[in-house]
Amino acid sequence: MSNLEHEPGEVLLASPPASGIEILEPREVPLGGPRAMLVHRTLPQRARSLIGAWCFVDHYGPADLAETAGMVVPPHPHIGLQTVSWLFEGEIEHRDSVGSRATVTPGTLNLMTAGRGIQHSEYSTASTRMLHGVQLWVALPGGERRREPAFAATEAVAFEIGEARIQLFIGELADRSAAAAVLSPLLGAEVRIAPGARVSLPVTASFEHGVLVDQGAVTVDGVEVAPTQLAYRAPGSGSIELAAGAEGARLLLLGGEPFGEQLVMWWNFVGRDHDEIAQARADWQQRLGGADTRFDAIDDDRAPLPAPELPPVRLRPRD
Repeated sequence: MSNLEHEPGEVLLASPPASGIEILEPREVPLGGPRAMLVHRTLPQRARSLIGAWCFVDHYGPADLAETAGMVVPPHPHIGLQTVSWLFEGEIEHRDSVGSRATVTPGTLNLMTAGRGIQHSEYSTASTRMLHGVQLWVALPGGERRREPAFAATEAVAFEIGEARIQLFIGELADRSAAAAVLSPLLGAEVRIAPGARVSLPVTASFEHGVLVDQGAVTVDGVEVAPTQLAYRAPGSGSIELAAGAEGARLLLLGGEPFGEQLVMWWNFVGRDHDEIAQARADWQQRLGGADTRFDAIDDDRAPLPAPELPPVRLRPRD
């Protein structure tokens, strides 16, 4: 998914230390034009911009495609990150410049590694009536950010812990391992909790964690978290306590080792400084003009998205 904001702000991807549970409120961002589908964005924000290497969290739907245009994201570029597509309902067609053409469906993780540079597009399929899911980005560590671009689809690992049903799509949980190839220590799982149930999930104590609530009333370590909110918890405990209300709950559990690198994110690019971001933008604009650049060609007839103008000052970390 692209960040479709016309004036994207620069973001320093480095978060302050914390203790206990922080509740991060989403902001609404329209995805597209007049019939835009709204997404709820909880990362990045000023209060906290990273959970491990997770640097971007968009939650959308359930959206009735009779009322919105659904997902219509023409070709656009990325550098320095991996995109993670996970659906609860509906289908999305993915195309990219390494030649991939895949359908994202519930239960299957689509993982695209941008590395040195990739372009891709995403469209909800003609058969989709309701669209509901998340789009996540993972910042690549310094030694991996210029690797060759790639794409892979993997099935989630399904199992139960107490009255919770887990679909593990990244990392390890309760002695199970997902097949997705990520490049820093991470956790990603969908968790469905039965009505009124409580569950204690064993997690890596050195990880920081985020709980993104999709549906239902949830408490995280005793703190209430509402749908579309993201609860952050600092490292230090080897378990996380979740409880659902009378209707049950569905959430995403995200985690990772504190990233330890200062990054700058602007539009669809994750880099280390202004010059890296500016060069990526210039390369993309040159590609739109027909030049051969790091962004290889894509099999998609729709007009690609031009990059917004850079701010009139050098991108730099926020105070």
